[in-house]
Amino acid sequence: MALLDIGDEVIEALTNVPYRGTTVSMPPTDPLLYRFYEILLVYGPTIKDLIHEKFWDGIMSAIDYEMDIKRLEVPKGDRVLVTLNGKFLPYKKW
Repeated sequence: MALLDIGDEVIEALTNVPYRGTTVSMPPTDPLLYRFYEILLVYGPTIKDLIHEKFWDGIMSAIDYEMDIKRLEVPKGDRVLVTLNGKFLPYKKW
């Protein structure tokens, strides 16, 4: 695309339709992805309970959502800080 000065590979990547959950087998076999999976298996119910305690019944949006990843340099070994920041959506009452 001459107007934007981007190549065919970039155009193809930008026009691919995302499919949620179809790119990784479950459970994940990649060690890093498995750790995220494991975190949710172990701590997911507690995280849910804490969200409900602080906000009442609802969910965290995965659409109106931001994520940040930082490296924390500490003497015992660097750490990964992952911040998940999603809008709270209360359950609708019918």
